[in-house]
Amino acid sequence: MLSGIRTQPFQPGRGPLSPGSRAGLGAALALLALVSAMELADGSNAHYIALMVTAPLLAAALGSWRVVLGVGVLATAIGVSFALTEQPLSLVSAVNVTGVALATGIAGAVAAVRQRQSEKIAELSRLASVAQQAVLRPIGPQVGTLAVAARYISSTARAEIGGDLYEAMDTPYGVRMIIGDVRGKGLDAVRLASIVLGSYRHVAYERADLRAVVTDLDRAVARNVGDEDFVTAALVEERGGTLTIVNCGHPPPLLLRRGAVIPLEPPAPAPPLGFMPVVRPRVERLEPGDRLLLFTDGLGEARRDGEFFPTAERAWQLLGHGTVADGLASLETALVEWVHGRLDDDIALVLMEYTGPRSEVTAAVPSWEVGTAES
Repeated sequence: MLSGIRTQPFQPGRGPLSPGSRAGLGAALALLALVSAMELADGSNAHYIALMVTAPLLAAALGSWRVVLGVGVLATAIGVSFALTEQPLSLVSAVNVTGVALATGIAGAVAAVRQRQSEKIAELSRLASVAQQAVLRPIGPQVGTLAVAARYISSTARAEIGGDLYEAMDTPYGVRMIIGDVRGKGLDAVRLASIVLGSYRHVAYERADLRAVVTDLDRAVARNVGDEDFVTAALVEERGGTLTIVNCGHPPPLLLRRGAVIPLEPPAPAPPLGFMPVVRPRVERLEPGDRLLLFTDGLGEARRDGEFFPTAERAWQLLGHGTVADGLASLETALVEWVHGRLDDDIALVLMEYTGPRSEVTAAVPSWEVGTAES
Protein backbone atom coordinates (compact mmCIF):
# COMPACT_ATOMS: atom_id res chain seq x y z
CA MET A 1 0.00 0.00 0.00
CA LEU A 2 2.93 2.29 0.46
CA SER A 3 4.57 1.47 -2.85
CA GLY A 4 5.36 4.16 -5.38
CA ILE A 5 2.89 5.10 -8.09
CA ARG A 6 3.95 5.33 -11.71
CA THR A 7 3.39 8.73 -13.20
CA GLN A 8 3.13 7.28 -16.72
CA PRO A 9 1.08 4.11 -16.47
CA PHE A 10 1.42 1.35 -19.04
CA GLN A 11 -0.86 1.83 -22.01
CA PRO A 12 -2.62 -1.37 -23.05
CA GLY A 13 -1.66 -2.57 -26.47
CA ARG A 14 1.66 -0.67 -26.51
CA GLY A 15 5.15 -1.77 -25.69
CA PRO A 16 6.23 -5.34 -24.87
CA LEU A 17 3.77 -8.09 -24.10
CA SER A 18 2.72 -8.55 -20.51
CA PRO A 19 3.73 -11.79 -18.74
CA GLY A 20 0.15 -13.06 -19.06
CA SER A 21 0.06 -12.39 -22.80
CA ARG A 22 3.43 -14.08 -23.27
CA ALA A 23 2.23 -17.12 -21.35
CA GLY A 24 -1.01 -17.30 -23.33
CA LEU A 25 0.82 -16.88 -26.63
CA GLY A 26 3.38 -19.53 -25.76
CA ALA A 27 0.76 -22.06 -24.67
CA ALA A 28 -1.37 -21.44 -27.79
CA LEU A 29 1.60 -21.76 -30.16
CA ALA A 30 2.68 -24.97 -28.44
CA LEU A 31 -0.82 -26.38 -28.92
CA LEU A 32 -0.89 -25.40 -32.59
CA ALA A 33 2.52 -27.01 -33.10
CA LEU A 34 1.29 -30.23 -31.46
CA VAL A 35 -1.88 -30.40 -33.55
CA SER A 36 0.08 -29.65 -36.74
CA ALA A 37 2.54 -32.41 -35.91
CA MET A 38 -0.36 -34.82 -35.40
CA GLU A 39 -1.84 -33.87 -38.78
CA LEU A 40 1.49 -34.29 -40.55
CA ALA A 41 2.12 -37.63 -38.84
CA ASP A 42 -1.36 -38.86 -39.81
CA GLY A 43 -0.61 -38.26 -43.46
CA SER A 44 -4.17 -38.83 -44.67
CA ASN A 45 -7.22 -36.57 -44.63
CA ALA A 46 -7.34 -33.74 -42.08
CA HIS A 47 -8.71 -35.19 -38.86
CA TYR A 48 -7.52 -32.79 -36.16
CA ILE A 49 -8.45 -29.34 -37.43
CA ALA A 50 -11.23 -29.10 -34.82
CA LEU A 51 -8.63 -29.27 -32.03
CA MET A 52 -7.21 -25.94 -33.19
CA VAL A 53 -10.30 -24.20 -31.84
CA THR A 54 -8.75 -24.51 -28.37
CA ALA A 55 -5.75 -22.32 -29.29
CA PRO A 56 -7.57 -18.92 -29.31
CA LEU A 57 -9.65 -19.98 -26.32
CA LEU A 58 -6.49 -20.84 -24.42
CA ALA A 59 -4.91 -17.52 -25.35
CA ALA A 60 -8.06 -15.69 -24.19
CA ALA A 61 -7.55 -16.97 -20.64
CA LEU A 62 -4.27 -15.06 -20.26
CA GLY A 63 -3.50 -12.88 -23.28
CA SER A 64 -4.80 -9.59 -24.62
CA TRP A 65 -7.40 -9.50 -27.38
CA ARG A 66 -4.67 -8.66 -29.90
CA VAL A 67 -2.77 -11.80 -28.97
CA VAL A 68 -5.98 -13.82 -29.19
CA LEU A 69 -6.78 -12.53 -32.67
CA GLY A 70 -3.23 -13.20 -33.81
CA VAL A 71 -3.38 -16.77 -32.53
CA GLY A 72 -6.84 -17.25 -34.04
CA VAL A 73 -5.76 -16.01 -37.48
CA LEU A 74 -2.76 -18.32 -37.37
CA ALA A 75 -4.90 -21.27 -36.30
CA THR A 76 -7.41 -20.56 -39.07
CA ALA A 77 -4.65 -20.29 -41.65
CA ILE A 78 -3.12 -23.60 -40.55
CA GLY A 79 -6.56 -25.22 -40.62
CA VAL A 80 -7.19 -23.95 -44.15
CA SER A 81 -3.83 -25.23 -45.33
CA PHE A 82 -4.56 -28.73 -44.01
CA ALA A 83 -8.13 -28.66 -45.34
CA LEU A 84 -6.94 -27.76 -48.84
CA THR A 85 -4.77 -30.87 -48.95
CA GLU A 86 -7.99 -32.82 -49.32
CA GLN A 87 -9.23 -33.28 -52.86
CA PRO A 88 -12.06 -32.57 -52.94
CA LEU A 89 -12.53 -30.44 -49.81
CA SER A 90 -14.72 -32.33 -47.33
CA LEU A 91 -17.69 -30.72 -45.60
CA VAL A 92 -16.30 -31.74 -42.20
CA SER A 93 -13.02 -29.92 -42.78
CA ALA A 94 -14.85 -26.81 -44.00
CA VAL A 95 -17.06 -26.81 -40.90
CA ASN A 96 -14.02 -27.29 -38.67
CA VAL A 97 -12.18 -24.36 -40.23
CA THR A 98 -15.29 -22.19 -39.89
CA GLY A 99 -15.53 -23.23 -36.23
CA VAL A 100 -11.94 -22.11 -35.63
CA ALA A 101 -12.72 -18.71 -37.15
CA LEU A 102 -15.88 -18.31 -35.06
CA ALA A 103 -14.04 -19.38 -31.89
CA THR A 104 -11.41 -16.73 -32.65
CA GLY A 105 -14.05 -14.01 -32.73
CA ILE A 106 -15.68 -15.20 -29.50
CA ALA A 107 -12.33 -15.59 -27.72
CA GLY A 108 -11.26 -12.11 -28.85
CA ALA A 109 -14.46 -10.58 -27.43
CA VAL A 110 -13.98 -12.45 -24.14
CA ALA A 111 -10.35 -11.31 -23.90
CA ALA A 112 -11.37 -7.68 -24.57
CA VAL A 113 -13.96 -7.77 -21.77
CA ARG A 114 -11.52 -9.43 -19.38
CA GLN A 115 -8.82 -6.89 -20.25
CA ARG A 116 -11.15 -3.93 -19.58
CA GLN A 117 -12.12 -5.40 -16.22
CA SER A 118 -8.47 -5.97 -15.32
CA GLU A 119 -7.66 -2.37 -16.21
CA LYS A 120 -10.52 -1.12 -14.03
CA ILE A 121 -9.33 -3.24 -11.11
CA ALA A 122 -5.77 -1.99 -11.57
CA GLU A 123 -6.99 1.61 -11.58
CA LEU A 124 -9.04 1.06 -8.43
CA SER A 125 -6.01 -0.50 -6.74
CA ARG A 126 -3.91 2.48 -7.77
CA LEU A 127 -6.48 4.92 -6.39
CA ALA A 128 -6.69 2.88 -3.18
CA SER A 129 -2.91 3.12 -2.85
CA VAL A 130 -3.11 6.89 -3.33
CA ALA A 131 -5.78 7.09 -0.63
CA GLN A 132 -3.68 4.99 1.75
CA GLN A 133 -0.57 7.08 1.14
CA ALA A 134 -2.55 10.27 1.73
CA VAL A 135 -3.59 8.89 5.14
CA LEU A 136 -0.23 7.41 6.18
CA ARG A 137 2.42 10.05 5.66
CA PRO A 138 6.08 8.97 5.74
CA ILE A 139 7.65 9.43 9.17
CA GLY A 140 11.24 9.56 10.33
CA PRO A 141 14.08 8.96 10.18
CA GLN A 142 14.44 11.41 13.09
CA VAL A 143 11.64 12.96 15.12
CA GLY A 144 12.93 15.05 17.99
CA THR A 145 15.24 12.91 20.11
CA LEU A 146 13.90 9.70 18.59
CA ALA A 147 15.03 7.73 15.57
CA VAL A 148 11.77 6.48 14.06
CA ALA A 149 10.82 4.10 11.24
CA ALA A 150 7.42 2.81 10.16
CA ARG A 151 6.32 -0.06 7.97
CA TYR A 152 2.99 -1.25 6.59
CA ILE A 153 2.68 -4.92 5.63
CA SER A 154 -0.34 -5.77 3.50
CA SER A 155 -2.05 -9.10 4.03
CA THR A 156 -2.70 -9.63 0.30
CA ALA A 157 -0.77 -9.32 -2.93
CA ARG A 158 -3.59 -7.10 -4.18
CA ALA A 159 -2.67 -4.64 -1.42
CA GLU A 160 -6.22 -4.43 -0.07
CA ILE A 161 -6.36 -1.31 2.03
CA GLY A 162 -7.32 -1.39 5.66
CA GLY A 163 -7.63 0.84 8.70
CA ASP A 164 -4.24 0.50 10.38
CA LEU A 165 -2.79 3.92 11.18
CA TYR A 166 0.27 5.58 12.70
CA GLU A 167 1.84 9.01 13.11
CA ALA A 168 4.82 10.59 14.88
CA MET A 169 5.26 14.33 15.52
CA ASP A 170 7.56 16.63 17.45
CA THR A 171 5.18 18.82 19.48
CA PRO A 172 5.63 21.45 22.21
CA TYR A 173 4.90 18.64 24.69
CA GLY A 174 7.54 16.26 23.35
CA VAL A 175 7.57 13.67 20.61
CA ARG A 176 4.14 12.12 20.32
CA MET A 177 3.18 8.99 18.43
CA ILE A 178 -0.01 7.10 17.80
CA ILE A 179 -0.68 3.66 16.40
CA GLY A 180 -4.19 2.37 15.87
CA ASP A 181 -6.40 -0.14 14.13
CA VAL A 182 -9.88 0.57 12.79
CA ARG A 183 -12.36 -2.27 12.90
CA GLY A 184 -13.02 -3.43 9.34
CA LYS A 185 -11.35 -2.98 5.96
CA GLY A 186 -11.79 -1.08 2.73
CA LEU A 187 -12.57 2.55 2.08
CA ASP A 188 -14.82 2.93 5.15
CA ALA A 189 -11.91 1.89 7.37
CA VAL A 190 -9.54 4.25 5.55
CA ARG A 191 -12.07 7.08 5.95
CA LEU A 192 -12.26 6.53 9.72
CA ALA A 193 -8.48 6.20 9.96
CA SER A 194 -8.12 9.53 8.17
CA ILE A 195 -10.56 11.11 10.64
CA VAL A 196 -8.59 9.80 13.62
CA LEU A 197 -5.26 10.93 12.19
CA GLY A 198 -6.64 14.32 11.18
CA SER A 199 -7.94 14.90 14.70
CA TYR A 200 -4.74 13.61 16.26
CA ARG A 201 -2.53 15.86 14.15
CA HIS A 202 -4.48 18.82 15.51
CA VAL A 203 -5.03 17.97 19.18
CA ALA A 204 -1.52 16.57 19.71
CA TYR A 205 -0.27 20.15 19.41
CA GLU A 206 -3.06 21.61 21.53
CA ARG A 207 -3.46 19.30 24.55
CA ALA A 208 -0.78 19.07 27.22
CA ASP A 209 -2.29 15.92 28.73
CA LEU A 210 -2.45 12.69 26.72
CA ARG A 211 -5.70 11.86 28.48
CA ALA A 212 -7.24 15.00 26.97
CA VAL A 213 -5.97 13.87 23.56
CA VAL A 214 -7.76 10.54 24.06
CA THR A 215 -10.97 12.32 25.02
CA ASP A 216 -10.88 14.44 21.86
CA LEU A 217 -10.14 11.44 19.65
CA ASP A 218 -12.95 9.47 21.27
CA ARG A 219 -15.42 12.23 20.43
CA ALA A 220 -14.19 12.32 16.83
CA VAL A 221 -14.62 8.55 16.48
CA ALA A 222 -18.03 8.51 18.17
CA ARG A 223 -19.35 11.13 15.73
CA ASN A 224 -18.35 9.08 12.70
CA VAL A 225 -18.97 5.39 13.47
CA GLY A 226 -21.84 2.99 13.96
CA ASP A 227 -22.71 1.19 17.18
CA GLU A 228 -20.36 -1.72 16.45
CA ASP A 229 -17.40 0.25 15.07
CA PHE A 230 -14.38 1.31 17.09
CA VAL A 231 -10.67 2.11 16.91
CA THR A 232 -8.02 0.56 19.14
CA ALA A 233 -5.09 2.89 19.74
CA ALA A 234 -1.93 3.40 21.77
CA LEU A 235 -0.58 6.92 22.28
CA VAL A 236 3.03 7.52 23.25
CA GLU A 237 4.82 10.65 24.43
CA GLU A 238 8.57 11.07 24.97
CA ARG A 239 9.48 14.17 26.92
CA GLY A 240 12.84 14.77 28.51
CA GLY A 241 13.59 11.04 28.62
CA THR A 242 10.22 10.22 30.18
CA LEU A 243 8.03 7.85 28.20
CA THR A 244 4.27 8.09 28.78
CA ILE A 245 1.85 5.60 27.23
CA VAL A 246 -1.93 5.52 27.25
CA ASN A 247 -3.64 2.48 25.79
CA CYS A 248 -7.18 2.17 24.41
CA GLY A 249 -7.71 -1.53 23.85
CA HIS A 250 -4.56 -1.89 21.75
CA PRO A 251 -1.72 -4.45 21.97
CA PRO A 252 0.87 -3.12 24.45
CA PRO A 253 4.12 -1.77 22.99
CA LEU A 254 7.33 -3.69 23.56
CA LEU A 255 10.29 -1.97 25.22
CA LEU A 256 13.67 -3.36 24.12
CA ARG A 257 16.43 -2.65 26.63
CA ARG A 258 19.87 -4.28 26.88
CA GLY A 259 18.69 -7.56 25.37
CA ALA A 260 15.44 -7.73 27.34
CA VAL A 261 11.94 -7.33 25.91
CA ILE A 262 9.38 -5.75 28.25
CA PRO A 263 5.67 -5.57 27.32
CA LEU A 264 4.40 -2.18 28.55
CA GLU A 265 0.99 -3.26 29.77
CA PRO A 266 -1.32 -0.44 30.88
CA PRO A 267 -1.99 -0.01 34.62
CA ALA A 268 -5.66 -0.72 33.93
CA PRO A 269 -7.49 -1.86 30.80
CA ALA A 270 -9.48 0.67 28.78
CA PRO A 271 -11.90 0.16 25.88
CA PRO A 272 -11.17 1.35 22.33
CA LEU A 273 -11.91 4.81 21.01
CA GLY A 274 -15.61 5.17 20.42
CA PHE A 275 -16.49 3.59 23.78
CA MET A 276 -15.51 6.53 26.03
CA PRO A 277 -12.25 5.06 27.37
CA VAL A 278 -10.93 6.26 30.72
CA VAL A 279 -7.20 5.68 30.54
CA ARG A 280 -4.45 5.53 33.13
CA PRO A 281 -0.98 6.47 31.87
CA ARG A 282 2.02 4.21 32.21
CA VAL A 283 5.28 6.11 32.71
CA GLU A 284 8.82 4.83 32.16
CA ARG A 285 12.25 6.45 32.25
CA LEU A 286 14.17 5.88 29.04
CA GLU A 287 17.84 5.08 28.65
CA PRO A 288 19.84 5.97 25.54
CA GLY A 289 19.63 3.02 23.17
CA ASP A 290 16.17 1.91 24.32
CA ARG A 291 13.88 0.89 21.50
CA LEU A 292 10.09 0.73 21.50
CA LEU A 293 8.01 -1.32 19.06
CA LEU A 294 4.43 -0.26 18.36
CA PHE A 295 2.32 -2.67 16.31
CA THR A 296 -1.23 -3.57 15.35
CA ASP A 297 -2.90 -6.86 16.17
CA GLY A 298 -2.09 -8.37 12.78
CA LEU A 299 1.36 -9.13 14.21
CA GLY A 300 -0.10 -10.93 17.21
CA GLU A 301 -2.43 -12.93 14.96
CA ALA A 302 0.24 -14.06 12.46
CA ARG A 303 0.58 -17.84 12.66
CA ARG A 304 1.39 -21.00 10.77
CA ASP A 305 -0.11 -24.40 11.52
CA GLY A 306 -1.84 -22.87 14.55
CA GLU A 307 1.43 -21.58 16.06
CA PHE A 308 1.69 -17.82 16.55
CA PHE A 309 4.74 -15.83 15.54
CA PRO A 310 6.95 -15.52 18.66
CA THR A 311 7.19 -11.75 18.64
CA ALA A 312 8.42 -11.20 22.19
CA GLU A 313 10.92 -14.07 22.04
CA ARG A 314 12.50 -12.88 18.80
CA ALA A 315 12.05 -9.11 19.15
CA TRP A 316 15.53 -8.29 20.40
CA GLN A 317 17.26 -10.55 17.88
CA LEU A 318 15.33 -9.00 15.00
CA LEU A 319 14.95 -5.39 16.12
CA GLY A 320 18.04 -4.74 18.24
CA HIS A 321 20.57 -4.37 15.41
CA GLY A 322 21.43 -1.67 12.89
CA THR A 323 19.10 1.27 12.41
CA VAL A 324 15.41 1.19 13.30
CA ALA A 325 14.65 0.78 9.58
CA ASP A 326 16.98 -2.23 9.48
CA GLY A 327 15.19 -3.72 12.46
CA LEU A 328 11.75 -3.42 10.87
CA ALA A 329 13.05 -4.93 7.63
CA SER A 330 14.37 -7.92 9.57
CA LEU A 331 11.08 -8.33 11.42
CA GLU A 332 9.07 -8.24 8.20
CA THR A 333 11.34 -10.81 6.54
CA ALA A 334 11.13 -13.18 9.50
CA LEU A 335 7.36 -12.72 9.75
CA VAL A 336 6.70 -13.41 6.06
CA GLU A 337 8.90 -16.51 6.22
CA TRP A 338 7.06 -17.71 9.31
CA VAL A 339 3.60 -17.51 7.73
CA HIS A 340 4.85 -18.67 4.30
CA GLY A 341 3.73 -15.38 2.79
CA ARG A 342 0.10 -15.66 3.94
CA LEU A 343 -1.09 -13.10 6.50
CA ASP A 344 -4.63 -12.91 7.85
CA ASP A 345 -4.55 -9.17 8.52
CA ASP A 346 -2.60 -6.05 7.63
CA ILE A 347 0.15 -5.03 10.03
CA ALA A 348 1.39 -1.55 10.91
CA LEU A 349 4.76 -1.30 12.67
CA VAL A 350 6.55 1.66 14.24
CA LEU A 351 9.99 1.28 15.83
CA MET A 352 11.62 4.12 17.75
CA GLU A 353 15.00 4.46 19.44
CA TYR A 354 15.73 6.97 22.18
CA THR A 355 19.06 8.58 21.34
CA GLY A 356 19.37 10.69 24.49
CA PRO A 357 18.25 14.13 25.65
CA ARG A 358 18.70 17.23 23.54
CA SER A 359 22.05 18.79 24.29
CA GLU A 360 20.77 22.35 24.26
CA VAL A 361 17.85 21.95 26.63
CA THR A 362 16.27 19.30 28.78
CA ALA A 363 12.49 19.34 28.79
CA ALA A 364 10.75 19.15 32.12
CA VAL A 365 8.65 16.18 33.14
CA PRO A 366 4.95 17.07 32.75
CA SER A 367 3.51 18.19 36.07
CA TRP A 368 0.80 15.57 36.08
CA GLU A 369 3.47 12.87 35.79
CA VAL A 370 5.60 14.04 38.72
CA GLY A 371 6.01 11.28 41.24
CA THR A 372 5.00 8.52 38.83
CA ALA A 373 8.27 8.16 36.94
CA GLU A 374 11.07 6.04 38.25
CA SER A 375 14.16 7.90 39.40
